[in-house]
Amino acid sequence: ELKGGPGGKRGARKRRREMSFPEVLLWQELRKEPGGWYYRREHPAGPYFLDFYCAKAKLCVEVDGEAHAPGDRPERDARRDAWLAGHGVRVLRVPAAEVLCDLDAVLRHILDVIAGT
Repeated sequence: ELKGGPGGKRGARKRRREMSFPEVLLWQELRKEPGGWYYRREHPAGPYFLDFYCAKAKLCVEVDGEAHAPGDRPERDARRDAWLAGHGVRVLRVPAAEVLCDLDAVLRHILDVIAGT
């Protein structure tokens, strides 16, 4: 089981209240457990918080918006992805624009990735 560090639950609660609009849209669908897969939102994992996490599939779904492009963010994301991979978790990064433009296609892609397990 992937668990968070100290203060993880409190931090996760705060982050759930501050989700971006694309994250809210995706959550409204993932909470319906598409394909029978259960997801958690803002799941604490070590020093990180995962936008969405399916423990059974060991899959993290990250909605990447504008904040993931500037400065050292790509390197930080790569370190985080490597840490998760070291714990057996695959990371699927989904651009926020795709969630806004074609949510059904994003959901199909997530299910396709899980089916490849």
